[in-house]
Amino acid sequence: MCLAQKFNFEQLKKKRMDYGLSQNKLALACGISREYFNKIETGLIEPSQSLREEIFQHLESFNPELPLTLLFDYIRIRFPTTNVKQIAETILRLRFDYMIHEDYAFYSYQEQYVMGDIIVMVSQEKEKGVLLELKGRGCRQYETFLLAQQRTWHEFFCDCLAAGAVIKRLDLAINDRTGILAIPELTKKCKNEECISLFRSFKSYRSGELLRNHEKVGMGNTLYIGSLKSEVYFCLYEKDYEQYVKLGIPLEEAEIKNRFEIRLKNERAYLALIDFVKNKNIEKTAFSIINHYLRFADNDGSKQRSKWPTNERWLWFIGKNRQELR
Repeated sequence: MCLAQKFNFEQLKKKRMDYGLSQNKLALACGISREYFNKIETGLIEPSQSLREEIFQHLESFNPELPLTLLFDYIRIRFPTTNVKQIAETILRLRFDYMIHEDYAFYSYQEQYVMGDIIVMVSQEKEKGVLLELKGRGCRQYETFLLAQQRTWHEFFCDCLAAGAVIKRLDLAINDRTGILAIPELTKKCKNEECISLFRSFKSYRSGELLRNHEKVGMGNTLYIGSLKSEVYFCLYEKDYEQYVKLGIPLEEAEIKNRFEIRLKNERAYLALIDFVKNKNIEKTAFSIINHYLRFADNDGSKQRSKWPTNERWLWFIGKNRQELR
């Protein structure tokens, strides 16, 4: 299919609006200004063939019906300075005087400055310096600031590294909206030695609660692959059940069915961040980590586990015949 023949300015605008996507967000993903994108969308500028392809590629990555999405889910970074205002204003680019001061903190820090779920801790001990912590909601909140600043996560992390930051923890989450990651099935494969992995351990948990609407016990399944004490391990769990327990959302109405989390600490977090900074593709970084450590196979009766064929559902999850994630 020739994309140039299919390119249509009205179609571009309609699809963008159908996806609930702003010009600013799409332009930022494409690495161009909103003003320039507006001229493309209104037909004032004819984009090159390569830019057309890039625009549509990024546009499709924001399709709300994509079965898988990828996001930053936890970030903890230490900066070698005690100047918390400088970090807030030059790295985060937030108004420091809008942040709430609290005379306590965690991880042996003395105090912290907070804006929503964005937390910046400070110690007068230079070796501890300033610590930024973004949990799940903090990451989502800071994404809105990045969008307003016309910056990307990639640019933010580049600024952090340029300031001599030390990455302490980095979690990446892959949301499964259609149930491709059947946690009980993957747990069974681990027990049947059909999980071919560099990790030597796995743990599975089930948590039950009476489902009010159905008057039956529903079990939420969680699978940990790798040691929780190591610098890298995976956590797979049924997100729909978690949302039911926390928010009362019926299982059948949950937007996200399952979640695959990559949890990285210290050196492993640093190496992942460097890889992302170099290739500018967080999906590539995430799945290179998964593929390095893990493969689910189907036992075909042969003696060598390493030669067992990869499970088809797992192949689809890691990228066979599916679109790129956003």
